[in-house]
This record gives sequence, C-alpha cells and structure tokens, in this order.
Amino acid sequence: MGHAAPRNNAVKRTARRRLLAALLGAALLASTACSAAEQGPREEPATGSARSGELNVFAAASLSGVLTDLAAEFEDDHPDVIVRLNFAGSSDLAAQILSGAPADVFASANPDNMDKVTAPGMADGEPVTFATNVLQIVVPDGNPHGITSLADLANQQIKTVICAPQVPCGAATQKVSREAGIEIPAVSEESSVTDVLGKVVSGEADAGLVYVTDVKNAEGKVEGIDFAEAGAAVNDYPIARLAESTNPDAAEDFVALVTGPDGRKALADYGFGTP
Repeated sequence: MGHAAPRNNAVKRTARRRLLAALLGAALLASTACSAAEQGPREEPATGSARSGELNVFAAASLSGVLTDLAAEFEDDHPDVIVRLNFAGSSDLAAQILSGAPADVFASANPDNMDKVTAPGMADGEPVTFATNVLQIVVPDGNPHGITSLADLANQQIKTVICAPQVPCGAATQKVSREAGIEIPAVSEESSVTDVLGKVVSGEADAGLVYVTDVKNAEGKVEGIDFAEAGAAVNDYPIARLAESTNPDAAEDFVALVTGPDGRKALADYGFGTP
C-alpha cells in the first residue's frame, strides 16, 4: 500500500504528456490545412498532351495522294497524333459531317460542299482556299480511240464515264459541257473522281473526265488530254477546322501544314494550282 501514491503520480504524468502531444498534433494539422487553403486548390498533373490522340481528316478523293504524304509528315512532327484519313466525294463527306460523323478537319474539292458545313456553323472560322484544279480528259495508255477534244466525247460509240452532278468533278463536267455546247452520253456517273479514273485504268471505259492531278498520279497507266473549255470550271479547294473537333490544337496544326510552305510545295508536286 505504501507505493500507491508514486504510481498514481506516474500515471498522471503519462496522461498529461499524451494530452499535450494530442494538442500539439491538432494544432499542427490545423496550421497545415490553413496553409493549404491559402495556396488554393492543388492542381492535378496533366495526363496528356493537347496534341495527342487521333485526328480525323475528311478530304476530297482527288486529294488522296498529297494528303497521305502530308499526313505522314504531320505524324513525324507530332509523334503522339495518329491521322485518320477519310477520302470520298466532297458531297458524301459533307453529308457524313452533317450527320454527326466525328471529323476534325474538312478539305473539300469545291466551295459549295464546304458551304453546306459552314452554313449551320459546323466550321471553326472561315475556310481557307489552298489549291485549285482543272479537268482533263483521261484515256487508256496509247489513246486507242484517238480522242483529241471534248467534242469527241459526244460520240455514243465512245464509252465515257463522268462524275455525278453533285460531286465537284461532276459539277465541273456540266460547266465544260455547256461551254463546249455538247452533251456527253455517259455510260455511268460515279460518286468520286477516283472511281472514274479506276474505270478507265481497268478498261471498263474508253474515256473519262477527271482532274489533271488524277492523271498525273496515274502516269504510265493512262494519258491526259487538255481541252480548251477546261478553264471554264476551275475548282477551288477550301479547308477548315471543324467546330466539334475533339482535337482542335492538332486540327489547327494540320490546316497550317496544308496551307503553309510545305503544303504548297507538296500540292504543286502533285499538279495542283495555287489560289
């Protein structure tokens, strides 16, 4: 019984030390929280680059060669971006975009189909005209039917293929036909200029109307014949970043590449004219 008082004192001292430690801990926690509040909310580190992911480019079929090359150059300069190219007739592309297809950039073979997209506000800013193109008569290598002018295509014995009127190359075909005062009895109307070229290359058609650039790209397989009325239908090519783009920074960079010095050189190499 004689040792009870010292033991009680020791217990009290231990309790007081524990209480003091708890109070000091609470004070330190409050101080840290106050400091964090003064500094503002803590920012989480970025999880990705603004120029990464996929870039969906919708482009006229006549641009397939040059934009494939420029897309490869773009990916070299933007290793975190994968460019997805969708080539088709400009009218089909415009319809796809208006239906909600995921597109970041639209390059049309004429202003009319670009207007379908810009009118409802689906383009971000004003489209930029970056190239021009004109029609040329395309025939199989050796020109077996001896075609020399647009008037020759009025001959029903010559199987001629043209683009459908709603496609830019088809609208241009209508213009040059009116200029020449002829009607072309086409055996088929295609939804893209590459389909017209393909039928001549395969031998399904004796002649077709395509762009100068298409003939140049198929050099060795076909021949191109210039005709006087071609100047009546010069196609302007506009390009625009789309307002609903999920990768707007990369889209802006791609448009800058196409419209810049490297793009102009590549377009010239493929036979396109300058605006």
